[in-house]
Amino acid sequence: MAQKDSITWGTVEIPYHYSHSRRQTVGISVHPDLSVTVRAPHGTSLETIRDFVRRRGAWISKTWRDFEQFLPKQPERRYIAGETHRYLGRQYRLKTETAEAESVKCLRGYLWVKTKGEITPERTKELLENWYRQHAKVVYQERLAVCLQRVHREGIPTPALLIRKMASRWGSYSSAGRITLNLALIKVPKECIDYVIIHELCHHKVKHHGPKFWKMLHRLMPDFEERRKKLNLFAE
Repeated sequence: MAQKDSITWGTVEIPYHYSHSRRQTVGISVHPDLSVTVRAPHGTSLETIRDFVRRRGAWISKTWRDFEQFLPKQPERRYIAGETHRYLGRQYRLKTETAEAESVKCLRGYLWVKTKGEITPERTKELLENWYRQHAKVVYQERLAVCLQRVHREGIPTPALLIRKMASRWGSYSSAGRITLNLALIKVPKECIDYVIIHELCHHKVKHHGPKFWKMLHRLMPDFEERRKKLNLFAE
């Protein structure tokens, strides 16, 4: 049965699955979905496998870049009327209009953005992102409270919570005990937000993505893999 692990190559984290078999040498594969698998002879230690993956870090990184060219791309947002935007996993069509007071409302399948004066994509984007941030503050705190109840027996303290845009991560947990969540998470279902929060809370006990980490995550959230797969569908 394949097990999960990860190593750090430079500043790049490389997660992978590994298994043992009757083969004579260690082999590694990078798949079109960017997953990495390692097969090793019976008796090969985890440290030997990690060293092997580390030595292949440059090749893995290059292969990822090659495969990324063929991954489906999300269309670039133009922030014009008729365009669809997500909020908590649902799609809403964007409507814009001028008004005496600027506002954003989510109503009957639409995100209504009202602006003073000329309607421009730049101003629409600014107002919409401010609206996302305001709602993220409320929703993330609500989900954090729910997740803390799930892990209360682990002795994990309530962390400070920050929200910011993150280019390649959904969240992070600092050595100071602070959770940072990507603003873009406000666009995904709450069950996926919970997965990211539980994932980061586990880092209070286990810093790296080794077998102990995945075992703890599975114990606290047995369906985390399904949630993670669903979350990845919303990656932009």
